[in-house]
Amino acid sequence: MEDLVIRDADVVDGSGAPSYRADVVVDDGRITAVVKEAAAAGCQRPRATRELDAEGLVLSPGFIDMHAHSDLALLRDPDHSAKAAQGVTLEVLGQDGLSYAPVDDRTLAEVRRAVAGWNGHGDDIDFDWRSVGEYLDRLDRGVAVNAAYLIPQGTVRALAVGWEDREATPAELDRMRRLVAEGMEQGAVGMSSGLTYTPGMYAADAELTELCRVVASYGGYYCPHHRSYGAGALEAYEEMVALSGEAGCPLHLAHATMNFGVNKGRAPELLSLLDRALADGADITLDTYPYTPGCTTLAAMLPSWANEGGPDAVLARLADDETSERIRHHMESLGSDGCHGVPIEWETIEISGVSDPALADFVGRTVEESARLRGEAPWTTARGLLLADRLAPSILQHVGHEENVRAIMRHRIHTGGSDGILQGSKPHPRAYGTFPHYLGHYVRELGVLSLEECVAHLTARPAARLRLPDRGLVREGYRADLVLFDPETVAAGSTFEHPRRLPTGIPHVLIDGRFVMEDGRRTDELAGRSVRRAPRCL
Repeated sequence: MEDLVIRDADVVDGSGAPSYRADVVVDDGRITAVVKEAAAAGCQRPRATRELDAEGLVLSPGFIDMHAHSDLALLRDPDHSAKAAQGVTLEVLGQDGLSYAPVDDRTLAEVRRAVAGWNGHGDDIDFDWRSVGEYLDRLDRGVAVNAAYLIPQGTVRALAVGWEDREATPAELDRMRRLVAEGMEQGAVGMSSGLTYTPGMYAADAELTELCRVVASYGGYYCPHHRSYGAGALEAYEEMVALSGEAGCPLHLAHATMNFGVNKGRAPELLSLLDRALADGADITLDTYPYTPGCTTLAAMLPSWANEGGPDAVLARLADDETSERIRHHMESLGSDGCHGVPIEWETIEISGVSDPALADFVGRTVEESARLRGEAPWTTARGLLLADRLAPSILQHVGHEENVRAIMRHRIHTGGSDGILQGSKPHPRAYGTFPHYLGHYVRELGVLSLEECVAHLTARPAARLRLPDRGLVREGYRADLVLFDPETVAAGSTFEHPRRLPTGIPHVLIDGRFVMEDGRRTDELAGRSVRRAPRCL
C-alpha cells in the first residue's frame, strides 16, 4: 500500500497548463502516480494507507518564497506558521547581502547588530556555526519548511575587508573569492548583495563581477538588492544586467519594484529594459511581493558615509550634534543613498517594530506623527529612536505604486517573494500573506493573472531558477511538497492593522509527503531541511 492518495483534486501542476482532475499518490516522500480522471475513466483507482478527499480543492506544488528573511526565525520558532500556513514549502535565505554565514566571532557580532531590525538580536539562538555548510547542517536537524541559502556578499566583505568604504586589496579580493567558492561548495545556491546596505554597498562593480564569476563557475545565480529603487532605479537595474552579463552569471533581481514618486507608472520602462536583455540571451528572473509599501530598518535610510565603520561608529555619529545635522541635511534635502537618492518623506516612514518594549508607543505611527505628538522635528524623533533602540527599529515605507506592482507581476520572468520581516509588533503583512494574497486578490478578485499562470510563477519558475530537478511541478518522481487550497476562499488574513493573522482557504500543506498543515492547523512535523545547490551539469 502507498502512504497517501489525494482523491479528485483539481491539479494545477505548476507548468502553466490548464488544470485537470486527478488522483495523486504519495509514497516515501515522493509523488508516485498522477492518475487523471480516474473516476470518469472507470479504471481501478489507486489505494493507499490514507485517502484524502480533495473535492473542490486545488492541488499545486508547494510555493517557493524566493526572498525570505527567516534566517533565525526557522531556528527560533519550530511552528513557523507565518510561512507554513501560506503553503510555502521552501524559502531562500541569506538575502540582501547580510546574514550569519560565513562569519568569524567578530563579524557575527557585528552582523547580528546590523540586521537586528530584520531578525532580532538573536539572544535566544545558539550560534553554533560559522561556515555556510555548518549553518545548513543546523537546518538539517529539522525545521518547519525547507530552506536554500545565498552567500551574503556584505557579510563576506565584512569578514575579509571590514566595514570601511574603500577598495579591497588584491589579497582581500582573493579571500572573498575563496569564501564565496567555499560557500558554493558547501551547498549555497548563489550570492546576494545589499547595495544600499553597508558594507556591501562599498563594493565597486569590478569587485562584484569577480565574485559573480566564482558563483557562475558553480552554477549559481546572483541576487542583488541593487543600488537604487528610487532616483536612478532604471540605471541601477541596467548596471546589474551589465555586471551579470560581464561575469557570465545568471541574474535574479530581488524585490524588483519601481518605488517613490519619481517612478510612478514607469514599470514598462523597466520591463522593456529586461526584454531587450532577454532577447540578447541574458538569463534573468525577478521576484516581487504583491503590496505597495516596502519594509526595512530605519538605520538603512541613513547615508552610506554615516553607516561606515559598523554599528558603533553609526551610533557615535548620531550622538554627535554636528554630524547628526549633516545626516539630517543629506536625508531631508539632498536625498541620501540609503533612501535611494530621494529626499526622505517622514510621513511615509511608519515604525513597525522596536527591540526595547519601552519604545512601543512609536510602533504603528509614522515618524512625522510621533514627532508632532512630541512637539519636535521629525529628524529629532528619528535620531532619538535610533539611539535609544541602538539601530534596531524596523519600518514600513509607503512609497509604492499599484500600477507598477501589477505590471511587473505579469511578466514572464516573475516569481514570488515575500521579503517577509517577521520582527516587530506590527510587521509588514506580506510576511504572513504574500502567497494567498496573490491567489485571492490578484487572481480571483482582480484577474491580473490566471490561476495556472500564478501557480507557475510561485512554483515551477522559481524551482527552475534554483536548478531543482525534482521540485516545482506535480509529476511522478517529484518530491511531495504540495499545497491544497480552496480557490473560492483562499485569502491573506494579514492586514496592515492585523499583520499576524493567518490565511484562509489553505487546509493542507505537505513537505516531503508529511503534513505540516492539516485541516487548517499546524502539525508538529519538522519536515523542512536544507536544499543545497545541485551539482553543475557539464
